Amino acid sequence: MIYLDNAATTSLSKKALETFVSVSQEVYGNPSSIHTFGRRANQVLRQARQDIALSLQVQAEQIIFTSGGSEADNLAIKGYALANQEKGKHLITTAIEHHAVLHTMEYLEKRFGFEVTYLQPANGQITVEQVKEALRPDTILVSVMYANNETGHLLPIQDIGNLLKDHQAVFHVDAVQAIGKLPIFPEELGIDFLAASAHKFHGPKGIGFLYCKQAGFDSLIHGGKQENQHRAGTENLPAIAAMATALTEQLKGAQENLNTISQLKERFLQNMTDVNFYLNQDENALPYIINIGFPGHLNEQLLMRLDLAGIAVSSGSACTAGVIQNSHVIAALYGTDSPRLKESIRISLSEENTAEEIDKLSQTIKEIIGGALHGIRTTSSP
Repeated sequence: MIYLDNAATTSLSKKALETFVSVSQEVYGNPSSIHTFGRRANQVLRQARQDIALSLQVQAEQIIFTSGGSEADNLAIKGYALANQEKGKHLITTAIEHHAVLHTMEYLEKRFGFEVTYLQPANGQITVEQVKEALRPDTILVSVMYANNETGHLLPIQDIGNLLKDHQAVFHVDAVQAIGKLPIFPEELGIDFLAASAHKFHGPKGIGFLYCKQAGFDSLIHGGKQENQHRAGTENLPAIAAMATALTEQLKGAQENLNTISQLKERFLQNMTDVNFYLNQDENALPYIINIGFPGHLNEQLLMRLDLAGIAVSSGSACTAGVIQNSHVIAALYGTDSPRLKESIRISLSEENTAEEIDKLSQTIKEIIGGALHGIRTTSSP
């Protein structure tokens, strides 16, 4: 079996698993309790928060633990928009965001009368000029992802952060696909809210965090006073500690991992030079994701046959409940009638993958689509 769907989720690292088991068995007190068991649990909680804050070069109290990236996105966008609507009801995002952002924006439009500007890619790019043109005096929040989950495309976060320094709008960044792969320092980038999810960087599922520069936003969950009164409920301490372990481990080896992944991607593309394909991405993308299409070959059939051969890839985002749907990202990039919607697959790599696995993938794809086809390699141009 070969797993090549790491943008959907990753395996739990050995160190993260050890932390999870150890904390589960030995530190089972409630962090809010004042007795010895509770104090010990609270110490583990504080240390995990400090470790994550240190990796981002921010203050520990600016880290809020959540159930994952989707909750972190919702907490930032809904929480800030609803708490600050007297300043304005205009929001800006892009058409290629994860559904955790897009559906949250749609909810605010339909239920609370917010107006949302959805920036469309121009020649495959979202630019700071587009954000600048969309800004209005009543804009209160801009949400742009760090790296796209389907194409790996890196967006101009630093430029947008600089632009917003002189505007009232806060800057929310979904960094789920980039965190742990690249060093990210929110304060340097001008980011006010940053969402992350542990299972994308070899941590456990069901846990994530939100970095928040400021506290002026509403809570989604009410009850106790956990997470500095921003998220009620007893903290998932084993998962939080394991997440901190995984993130520290990933960032420590980030450059080596990036080199390994880049070599694997180049190996795959070299293996495929005798096959007719196109890439739905340019050079400004994380090497972890390869979004590729084979003209005349349906992605649904290719996915099923690869699965039968013991190779796991995907057609895009995993958050479509196991149903193969047309990618809203590919549609935004190339049009709703583009054949790429039915032909493209996403191969997403991890440093745990090997050259032998990449060779097996290449060989299997060639066997499925009928071998060498004209030696044509098409770029990502629409």
